[in-house]
Amino acid sequence: MPAKLSVNLNAIAMLRNRRDLPWPDVRHFGRLALLAGAHGLTVHPRPDQRHIRFSDLPVLRALIDDEFPGAEFNMEGYPGEDFLALCEAIEPDQVTLVPDDPAQATSDHGWDFAAHGDLLRGVVQRLKRKGLRVSLFADGDGEAGAVEKAKATGADRIELYTGPYGGCYDAPEKAEVQLDLLGRTADAAHALGMGVNGGHDLTVANLPALARRIPYLAEVSIGHGLTADALEFGMAETVRRFRHACGEPV
Repeated sequence: MPAKLSVNLNAIAMLRNRRDLPWPDVRHFGRLALLAGAHGLTVHPRPDQRHIRFSDLPVLRALIDDEFPGAEFNMEGYPGEDFLALCEAIEPDQVTLVPDDPAQATSDHGWDFAAHGDLLRGVVQRLKRKGLRVSLFADGDGEAGAVEKAKATGADRIELYTGPYGGCYDAPEKAEVQLDLLGRTADAAHALGMGVNGGHDLTVANLPALARRIPYLAEVSIGHGLTADALEFGMAETVRRFRHACGEPV
């Protein structure tokens, strides 16, 4: 099965927040993405609300529940108490835990599962008691031991941090090296019965090779590259292009 596309709305929200105006409307662009066949929507509500605002969360949850009940809502964030309380209130279909410092511009590394295993185990148990699927942001470095520690937390999936792969857009040989590491990490997780997601700096150019190397890839969440393409092709056509890059017959 082709990987499912979850559209990250952070970049849309960041554009909106440049002015004290209600556009671009995050809900509207979320609807356009879902109408074009996206499987779900992703948000990363940071403490400073510099892109997605806390007030966006119930609006997007209602959009999916009322108009697209087959779609999924994925919330990403560092598992501080405020974020966990938001997850328990909004009840997303999936929570992706990332090891971000609040000051970071964007996610740029996966969890150190050896150092943070106890923290993650408790958080995963808390979220799963609410019936939420949990995914953990993981470096795609080919280390099977790290994946085993991720599995020990009780999480359902890992999300491969694909930033180093995406950063090789002008270096094909380096991209092949990164792709091999991602594939080895994914294989280790798959062998342990974990689902595998991916995200960060994915594009219509580099997605097909990733999907071929990891044919069981469950989901990709994409925001920056997708939003950039939407400026040229429009949101609906861009979603179709990314779905095609995932291997869907669009």
